[in-house]
Amino acid sequence: MSGLTNATAHVAVDESVAGARSKKSLETSDGPPPPLPASDFDMKEYDLDEAEQRIAAAGEAKYNRLSWKQLTLLLIVDAVALGALSIPHAFATLGMIAGVVCCVGIGMIAVYTSWIIGKVKLAFPSVQHYGDAGGLLMGRFGYEFVSAVFVIQLVFVVGSHCLTGTISFANITESTICSLVFGVVSMIILFLFAIPSSFADITFLGYIDFISILGAIGITMIATGIQSSNAPGGLSAVPWSAYPKENITFTEAYVAIGDIVFAYSFAACQFSFMGEMHTPEDYTKSITVLGLIEIMIYTLTGAIIYAFVGPTVQSPALLSAGTTVSRIAFGVSLPVIFISGSINCIVVGRMVHARVYKNSMIRYINTAQGWMTWILFVAIITVIAWVIAEAIPFFTDLLSIISALFTSGFSFYLPPVMWFFLLCKGKWYSRENLPTAIINFLVFLMGVAVLVCGLYSSIDDIRNSYRTGKVRSPFTCAQT
Repeated sequence: MSGLTNATAHVAVDESVAGARSKKSLETSDGPPPPLPASDFDMKEYDLDEAEQRIAAAGEAKYNRLSWKQLTLLLIVDAVALGALSIPHAFATLGMIAGVVCCVGIGMIAVYTSWIIGKVKLAFPSVQHYGDAGGLLMGRFGYEFVSAVFVIQLVFVVGSHCLTGTISFANITESTICSLVFGVVSMIILFLFAIPSSFADITFLGYIDFISILGAIGITMIATGIQSSNAPGGLSAVPWSAYPKENITFTEAYVAIGDIVFAYSFAACQFSFMGEMHTPEDYTKSITVLGLIEIMIYTLTGAIIYAFVGPTVQSPALLSAGTTVSRIAFGVSLPVIFISGSINCIVVGRMVHARVYKNSMIRYINTAQGWMTWILFVAIITVIAWVIAEAIPFFTDLLSIISALFTSGFSFYLPPVMWFFLLCKGKWYSRENLPTAIINFLVFLMGVAVLVCGLYSSIDDIRNSYRTGKVRSPFTCAQT
């Protein structure tokens, strides 16, 4: 294939440049910026003085400490957050059978595409972010376009966490304080959690994050179960259904599927996380553990809470636990809301910061100037995310928009393209490659379907919500 030939040529050039790179060529190159950290960085060939060499050496060591267990924690933090809170509502739309099938099926597909991404990272070590993979596929245009989309997606994700923080504070306090105040508070907390620049430095927060989300889900399950048991008729009276709800519309179905797709969106940041691994070959352990944990949590959360609450289950599901318990559950979930959001902020910050300072020691973020610029970048990102959260003040549809526009590509249709053009050895239709090629083609079609149908249904749902007055105006003090 021509794409495979181009990719091979790209790698050959990349390896030759890595072996004999000069300071002049670095400054004049119009290709993608050098990765951070660069494992093949030769300090002497960059004409660095002794102090700069120490800074560079410390910087490389700082970003080369991640183990597969820490990678697992990062992926859990990045993935198991907002998604778990929206799954029960998706079950209410799709029904129990379709909900379980979607959770398990999409989860398995997400693990497979994550496996492809890891293989690409091992084959092309210079890939540090998703934009670099776009460069392998489509040259300079691919690098710029995918990088831009990558940044937009992560900023939207940070914005959705900011919105959830606003909802949480409003429910916890039950006050009449302007919701914009809660939004600003959420923005500040996200900013503070995103100040560390190394993923290895924040993995300990993963334990807090994981305990937080499990605690919130557990509280919701127990509370809704008790409420259903005490209601007339008990649990047997809950009108949950094994099949999709009656008169389900195209829009409702795809919004629900979009929520599940978004829940498995960990692939977008995988390149970035693996860039810090000291043994990247161990990534398969991480995605296997993550996949099992995600599928189990999402399926059980969706099925159990839907069985307890029925078709009236809300999104996020914490709102279905009753006023008092909901406030407690929101309080318990605060760490996961802000820790998960901050990691996405760090990823996009690292990418942009490394590009701006690609020819400077500042990119290592281990000097006074490096930290000043880093903090400024993080502040700008969180402010933009807050604006998004206030401009699009609704939960479920925001998740579906992100799923349709961005996750469909990063998690579903781009990995199969990578397999065809970067990993496939020989003809794709050869006997040994054809079964895998068929699987990847089907995954690609699924990703495109999520993109087109999900985007249409989300926009249609938003239009209907505004028409019926279900959504408040942007930048208002009204409680969510």
